[in-house]
Amino acid sequence: MLTDVTIIGAGLGGLTLARVLHVHGIASTVYEAEPSPTSRSQGGMLDIHDYNGQLALEEAGLMDAFQGLVLEGRQAMRMLAPDGTVVFDKADDGTGGRPEVQRGDLRRLLLDSLPAGTVRWGCKVRGARTLGDGRHEVTFDDGATVVAGLLVGADGAWSRVRPLLSETAPAYIGKSVVETYLFDARTRHPAAAKAVGGGSMIATMPGREIFAHREKDETLHAYVGVEEPREWFDSIDFGDAAEATARIAREFDGWAPELTALITNCDVPPVLRHLHSLPAEHRWERVPGVTLLGDAAHLSAPNGEGANLAMLDGAELARSLAEHEGDVEAALAAYERVLFPRSARAAVLEAGEELGPDTGDVTPHDLIAAFTEAGRA
Repeated sequence: MLTDVTIIGAGLGGLTLARVLHVHGIASTVYEAEPSPTSRSQGGMLDIHDYNGQLALEEAGLMDAFQGLVLEGRQAMRMLAPDGTVVFDKADDGTGGRPEVQRGDLRRLLLDSLPAGTVRWGCKVRGARTLGDGRHEVTFDDGATVVAGLLVGADGAWSRVRPLLSETAPAYIGKSVVETYLFDARTRHPAAAKAVGGGSMIATMPGREIFAHREKDETLHAYVGVEEPREWFDSIDFGDAAEATARIAREFDGWAPELTALITNCDVPPVLRHLHSLPAEHRWERVPGVTLLGDAAHLSAPNGEGANLAMLDGAELARSLAEHEGDVEAALAAYERVLFPRSARAAVLEAGEELGPDTGDVTPHDLIAAFTEAGRA
């Protein structure tokens, strides 16, 4: 029985892997850089898809508990023109297959499903090196080390494990988002609340976009997309909230005031998030004793699939390890044979950021979920 699985990163993918391993009687240890599970915001809403994220939750035995986290009505979607005209509006009839939950609630569900002590907090990885015989040594910022019999990089876009497998690094996609929050919106920001509606809202024009969710407690969470080089953003002092807000708002001159209010009326300092991706065809040769999942393996331009794919990666890797008991390399090879083509298929959805709500499999919901993912990075 495999008992030495070291997982780097306590995001949704790493925790799903740990949970499904636990279901199969396989122990693991998760090392996470954050000092505690409540040390920072875990991002906003996620729609969990019935063809990947929900499949992972079923493998984890957590679907019933997941249903208790779902926020009713949040699958509603609408698209507005920059002048505020509603051009697409779909109510949540409960049949969309993509129920919405708060990311933090879902992460807590996964954490609570693990044996005490599975996650080691405050363990920021400095690097990793190969020792031979499928073993790897992980070094943490405090100088401590751990030797892994099986090492899994679930540590996101800037993975410290990825260099063991691949020299490829994420590249800036030419677009960034500015993240804003409006609290108690129904009372304090009624015009913006009406524009967003009961679920998700998108307003776009070439090179400029506003994506927003209605979260719990009447919070509006917006992602303001601006297509410019990184140097353009470097000229803005995001340490001065008023200056940064005013500068970004100027890019939306002429837009309806209920939309620009999502920028100008933000109740917290705006946060800049640069967007990056790995090549759609990102692959690596099989290296004994190590693999990747989630953004560490297939970081994509926004496409709405990130969290869902990470969870499915984790569930499938755990199942493969259980099915190939005693043969880790066969398990990793089987996992990666499925991982690579699935990642490439999902990456093509990045084109959806230019598409409307009735084009192919891409919906406004995909796009808003994608920016929610970007906001977590």
